Amino acid sequence: MKIDSDFFSGRRLLIVTKHQKETVIAPLLEEALGVQCVVAKDFDTDSLGTFSGEISRQEDALTTLRQKCLEGMKSEKFDLAVATEGSFGNHPTVFFAPANDELIMLIDQKNHLEIVERVLSLETNFQSTEIHSIGDLYSFLDIVQFPSHGVILKNAEKNWTRIEKGICDFETLEKVYHEFTSSGMQCFIETDMRAMHNPSRMKIIKEASLKLINKLHSVCPVCFLPGFGVVSTEAGLLCSTCSIPTRSTSAHILKCKHCQYETKVCYPNGKKTEDPMYCDFCNP
Repeated sequence: MKIDSDFFSGRRLLIVTKHQKETVIAPLLEEALGVQCVVAKDFDTDSLGTFSGEISRQEDALTTLRQKCLEGMKSEKFDLAVATEGSFGNHPTVFFAPANDELIMLIDQKNHLEIVERVLSLETNFQSTEIHSIGDLYSFLDIVQFPSHGVILKNAEKNWTRIEKGICDFETLEKVYHEFTSSGMQCFIETDMRAMHNPSRMKIIKEASLKLINKLHSVCPVCFLPGFGVVSTEAGLLCSTCSIPTRSTSAHILKCKHCQYETKVCYPNGKKTEDPMYCDFCNP
Protein backbone atom coordinates (compact mmCIF):
# COMPACT_ATOMS: atom_id res chain seq x y z
CA MET A 1 0.00 0.00 0.00
CA LYS A 2 1.21 3.51 -0.78
CA ILE A 3 0.43 6.87 0.80
CA ASP A 4 -2.13 8.77 -1.27
CA SER A 5 0.07 11.84 -1.79
CA ASP A 6 3.20 12.91 -3.63
CA PHE A 7 5.17 13.61 -0.46
CA PHE A 8 7.51 10.67 -1.00
CA SER A 9 6.61 8.84 -4.20
CA GLY A 10 9.45 8.69 -6.72
CA ARG A 11 12.01 10.25 -4.36
CA ARG A 12 15.35 8.82 -3.26
CA LEU A 13 15.47 7.94 0.45
CA LEU A 14 18.81 7.67 2.23
CA ILE A 15 19.11 4.90 4.83
CA VAL A 16 21.84 6.06 7.20
CA THR A 17 23.49 2.85 8.38
CA LYS A 18 26.65 0.81 8.07
CA HIS A 19 25.19 -2.26 9.78
CA GLN A 20 22.95 -3.66 7.03
CA LYS A 21 19.67 -2.35 8.46
CA GLU A 22 18.55 -1.71 4.90
CA THR A 23 17.79 -5.44 4.57
CA VAL A 24 14.61 -4.94 6.60
CA ILE A 25 13.97 -1.18 6.21
CA ALA A 26 14.30 -0.78 2.44
CA PRO A 27 11.68 -3.31 1.23
CA LEU A 28 9.08 -1.97 3.65
CA LEU A 29 9.57 1.73 2.86
CA GLU A 30 9.89 1.22 -0.88
CA GLU A 31 6.56 -0.64 -0.93
CA ALA A 32 4.76 1.76 1.43
CA LEU A 33 6.12 5.11 0.22
CA GLY A 34 7.09 4.49 -3.40
CA VAL A 35 10.65 5.65 -2.72
CA GLN A 36 13.98 4.37 -4.00
CA CYS A 37 16.18 3.50 -1.02
CA VAL A 38 19.91 4.18 -1.10
CA VAL A 39 22.36 3.17 1.63
CA ALA A 40 24.76 5.82 2.94
CA LYS A 41 28.31 5.22 1.72
CA ASP A 42 30.37 8.12 3.02
CA PHE A 43 29.01 8.84 6.51
CA ASP A 44 30.34 6.62 9.32
CA THR A 45 27.56 6.20 11.90
CA ASP A 46 30.07 4.74 14.37
CA SER A 47 31.51 8.26 14.72
CA LEU A 48 28.48 9.05 16.90
CA GLY A 49 29.05 6.12 19.26
CA THR A 50 29.58 2.35 19.34
CA PHE A 51 27.94 -0.32 21.50
CA SER A 52 31.32 -1.93 22.15
CA GLY A 53 32.75 1.20 23.74
CA GLU A 54 35.46 2.46 21.38
CA ILE A 55 33.48 5.69 20.96
CA SER A 56 31.05 6.85 23.63
CA ARG A 57 27.70 8.29 22.59
CA GLN A 58 27.84 11.94 23.65
CA GLU A 59 24.13 12.78 23.43
CA ASP A 60 20.84 11.07 24.27
CA ALA A 61 19.43 8.57 21.78
CA LEU A 62 16.96 10.96 20.13
CA THR A 63 19.52 13.73 19.65
CA THR A 64 22.03 11.22 18.31
CA LEU A 65 19.45 9.83 15.90
CA ARG A 66 18.62 13.29 14.56
CA GLN A 67 22.32 14.05 14.18
CA LYS A 68 22.79 10.75 12.33
CA CYS A 69 20.07 11.64 9.82
CA LEU A 70 21.20 15.23 9.30
CA GLU A 71 24.90 14.50 9.00
CA GLY A 72 24.20 11.61 6.66
CA MET A 73 22.00 13.81 4.47
CA LYS A 74 24.63 16.54 4.37
CA SER A 75 27.40 14.10 3.54
CA GLU A 76 25.45 12.23 0.85
CA LYS A 77 23.49 15.28 -0.46
CA PHE A 78 19.95 13.93 0.20
CA ASP A 79 16.85 15.77 1.42
CA LEU A 80 15.07 12.61 2.65
CA ALA A 81 16.57 10.16 5.13
CA VAL A 82 15.74 7.50 7.70
CA ALA A 83 17.83 5.97 10.49
CA THR A 84 17.47 4.05 13.73
CA GLU A 85 19.22 4.28 17.09
CA GLY A 86 19.15 1.49 19.64
CA SER A 87 19.75 1.57 23.38
CA PHE A 88 20.17 -1.45 25.62
CA GLY A 89 19.84 -1.88 29.38
CA ASN A 90 17.34 -2.70 32.08
CA HIS A 91 13.66 -2.37 31.17
CA PRO A 92 12.16 0.70 32.90
CA THR A 93 9.28 -1.25 34.49
CA VAL A 94 10.21 -4.94 34.33
CA PHE A 95 12.95 -5.16 36.93
CA PHE A 96 16.22 -6.94 36.09
CA ALA A 97 15.06 -7.69 32.54
CA PRO A 98 17.18 -6.47 29.60
CA ALA A 99 15.42 -4.42 26.93
CA ASN A 100 15.97 -3.06 23.43
CA ASP A 101 14.76 0.54 23.12
CA GLU A 102 14.74 1.28 19.37
CA LEU A 103 14.03 4.69 17.84
CA ILE A 104 13.44 5.27 14.14
CA MET A 105 13.31 8.70 12.51
CA LEU A 106 12.44 9.97 9.04
CA ILE A 107 13.51 13.51 8.13
CA ASP A 108 12.11 15.20 5.03
CA GLN A 109 13.81 18.56 4.53
CA LYS A 110 11.76 19.32 1.42
CA ASN A 111 8.47 19.23 3.37
CA HIS A 112 9.96 20.21 6.78
CA LEU A 113 8.98 16.92 8.42
CA GLU A 114 10.58 14.99 11.27
CA ILE A 115 8.68 11.84 12.20
CA VAL A 116 9.75 9.49 15.01
CA GLU A 117 8.55 6.13 16.29
CA ARG A 118 9.74 3.90 19.12
CA VAL A 119 9.66 0.23 20.08
CA LEU A 120 10.58 -0.87 23.61
CA SER A 121 10.98 -4.64 23.65
CA LEU A 122 12.02 -7.42 25.99
CA GLU A 123 12.97 -9.54 22.96
CA THR A 124 16.72 -9.05 23.20
CA ASN A 125 19.73 -11.23 23.99
CA PHE A 126 21.66 -8.30 25.51
CA GLN A 127 24.09 -9.81 28.04
CA SER A 128 27.71 -9.59 29.20
CA THR A 129 29.93 -11.32 31.75
CA GLU A 130 33.51 -12.11 32.73
CA ILE A 131 34.62 -15.59 31.65
CA HIS A 132 36.79 -17.72 33.97
CA SER A 133 36.64 -21.08 32.20
CA ILE A 134 35.61 -22.75 28.97
CA GLY A 135 32.52 -23.94 30.84
CA ASP A 136 31.58 -20.35 31.62
CA LEU A 137 32.04 -19.51 27.95
CA TYR A 138 29.69 -22.19 26.68
CA SER A 139 27.10 -21.45 29.35
CA PHE A 140 27.00 -17.85 28.13
CA LEU A 141 26.72 -18.93 24.50
CA ASP A 142 23.64 -21.03 25.29
CA ILE A 143 21.91 -17.98 26.77
CA VAL A 144 22.64 -15.54 23.93
CA GLN A 145 21.67 -17.72 20.93
CA PHE A 146 25.18 -18.09 19.53
CA PRO A 147 26.14 -18.57 16.69
CA SER A 148 23.05 -17.04 15.04
CA HIS A 149 23.79 -14.00 17.20
CA GLY A 150 27.36 -12.69 17.27
CA VAL A 151 29.50 -11.95 20.32
CA ILE A 152 32.42 -9.69 21.24
CA LEU A 153 35.47 -10.69 23.29
CA LYS A 154 37.58 -8.19 25.24
CA ASN A 155 40.61 -8.71 27.43
CA ALA A 156 38.93 -6.74 30.24
CA GLU A 157 35.53 -5.30 31.09
CA LYS A 158 36.93 -1.78 31.44
CA ASN A 159 40.07 -0.16 30.07
CA TRP A 160 40.51 -3.06 27.68
CA THR A 161 43.37 -3.04 25.21
CA ARG A 162 42.19 -5.78 22.84
CA ILE A 163 38.81 -6.46 21.32
CA GLU A 164 37.46 -8.92 18.75
CA LYS A 165 34.03 -8.08 17.32
CA GLY A 166 31.54 -9.89 15.12
CA ILE A 167 32.46 -13.43 16.21
CA CYS A 168 29.84 -15.78 14.75
CA ASP A 169 31.49 -19.23 14.69
CA PHE A 170 32.89 -21.59 17.32
CA GLU A 171 36.32 -21.96 15.71
CA THR A 172 37.04 -18.23 15.80
CA LEU A 173 35.56 -17.88 19.28
CA GLU A 174 37.72 -20.62 20.80
CA LYS A 175 40.83 -19.32 19.03
CA VAL A 176 40.38 -15.80 20.42
CA TYR A 177 39.45 -17.10 23.87
CA HIS A 178 42.62 -19.22 24.10
CA GLU A 179 44.75 -16.33 22.81
CA PHE A 180 43.45 -14.10 25.57
CA THR A 181 43.66 -16.60 28.42
CA SER A 182 46.99 -18.23 27.45
CA SER A 183 48.74 -14.88 27.62
CA GLY A 184 47.35 -14.18 31.08
CA MET A 185 44.69 -11.73 29.96
CA GLN A 186 41.17 -11.75 31.31
CA CYS A 187 38.30 -12.62 29.03
CA PHE A 188 35.14 -10.53 28.99
CA ILE A 189 32.32 -11.47 26.64
CA GLU A 190 29.31 -9.48 25.48
CA THR A 191 26.65 -9.77 22.84
CA ASP A 192 27.31 -7.95 19.58
CA MET A 193 24.33 -5.60 19.33
CA ARG A 194 25.10 -4.34 15.82
CA ALA A 195 22.11 -5.17 13.65
CA MET A 196 23.92 -7.36 11.12
CA HIS A 197 25.09 -9.68 13.91
CA ASN A 198 21.89 -9.65 15.94
CA PRO A 199 18.69 -11.05 14.36
CA SER A 200 16.72 -10.24 17.52
CA ARG A 201 17.51 -6.56 17.12
CA MET A 202 16.84 -6.70 13.38
CA LYS A 203 13.35 -7.99 14.22
CA ILE A 204 12.75 -4.94 16.45
CA ILE A 205 14.02 -2.61 13.71
CA LYS A 206 11.45 -4.17 11.37
CA GLU A 207 8.73 -3.61 13.98
CA ALA A 208 9.80 0.03 14.38
CA SER A 209 9.76 0.49 10.59
CA LEU A 210 6.18 -0.76 10.42
CA LYS A 211 5.16 1.64 13.20
CA LEU A 212 6.81 4.47 11.28
CA ILE A 213 4.87 3.52 8.14
CA ASN A 214 1.59 3.55 10.09
CA LYS A 215 2.41 7.01 11.40
CA LEU A 216 3.25 8.23 7.91
CA HIS A 217 -0.17 7.02 6.78
CA SER A 218 -1.81 9.05 9.56
CA VAL A 219 -2.53 12.52 8.14
CA CYS A 220 -3.34 15.59 10.22
CA PRO A 221 -7.01 16.57 9.71
CA VAL A 222 -6.08 20.27 9.76
CA CYS A 223 -2.89 20.73 7.73
CA PHE A 224 -3.00 17.36 5.92
CA LEU A 225 0.65 16.56 6.56
CA PRO A 226 1.64 12.96 7.42
CA GLY A 227 2.91 11.97 10.86
CA PHE A 228 -0.17 12.73 12.96
CA GLY A 229 0.19 10.35 15.89
CA VAL A 230 0.20 9.54 19.57
CA VAL A 231 2.43 11.78 21.69
CA SER A 232 1.21 10.73 25.15
CA THR A 233 -1.29 8.55 26.96
CA GLU A 234 -3.70 9.06 29.87
CA ALA A 235 -4.19 6.38 32.50
CA GLY A 236 -7.40 5.90 34.45
CA LEU A 237 -9.44 3.16 32.76
CA LEU A 238 -12.12 2.29 35.34
CA CYS A 239 -12.14 -1.10 37.04
CA SER A 240 -15.17 -3.16 35.92
CA THR A 241 -15.81 -4.26 39.52
CA CYS A 242 -15.17 -1.27 41.81
CA SER A 243 -15.12 1.59 39.25
CA ILE A 244 -11.88 2.96 40.69
CA PRO A 245 -9.43 4.29 38.08
CA THR A 246 -6.62 1.88 37.23
CA ARG A 247 -3.21 2.46 35.72
CA SER A 248 -4.41 1.17 32.36
CA THR A 249 -4.65 3.53 29.39
CA SER A 250 -7.97 5.33 28.99
CA ALA A 251 -6.99 7.76 26.21
CA HIS A 252 -4.35 8.59 23.62
CA ILE A 253 -3.32 12.18 22.90
CA LEU A 254 -2.61 12.71 19.19
CA LYS A 255 -0.74 15.76 17.95
CA CYS A 256 0.55 17.19 14.70
CA LYS A 257 4.14 18.31 15.09
CA HIS A 258 3.76 20.70 12.13
CA CYS A 259 0.65 22.75 13.01
CA GLN A 260 0.34 21.66 16.67
CA TYR A 261 -3.29 20.49 16.29
CA GLU A 262 -4.11 18.12 19.15
CA THR A 263 -6.98 15.77 19.93
CA LYS A 264 -7.84 13.02 22.40
CA VAL A 265 -9.01 9.52 21.50
CA CYS A 266 -10.76 7.77 24.38
CA TYR A 267 -10.66 4.01 24.87
CA PRO A 268 -8.01 3.41 22.18
CA ASN A 269 -7.68 -0.26 23.08
CA GLY A 270 -11.36 -0.93 22.43
CA LYS A 271 -12.51 -1.38 26.02
CA LYS A 272 -14.20 1.02 28.45
CA THR A 273 -13.41 -0.86 31.68
CA GLU A 274 -10.46 -2.84 32.98
CA ASP A 275 -10.31 -6.35 34.40
CA PRO A 276 -10.09 -6.22 38.23
CA MET A 277 -6.85 -8.23 38.12
CA TYR A 278 -5.18 -4.98 36.99
CA CYS A 279 -6.83 -2.88 39.70
CA ASP A 280 -4.67 -1.83 42.64
CA PHE A 281 -7.75 -1.83 44.92
CA CYS A 282 -9.24 -5.20 43.91
CA ASN A 283 -5.88 -6.87 43.43
CA PRO A 284 -3.36 -4.96 45.59
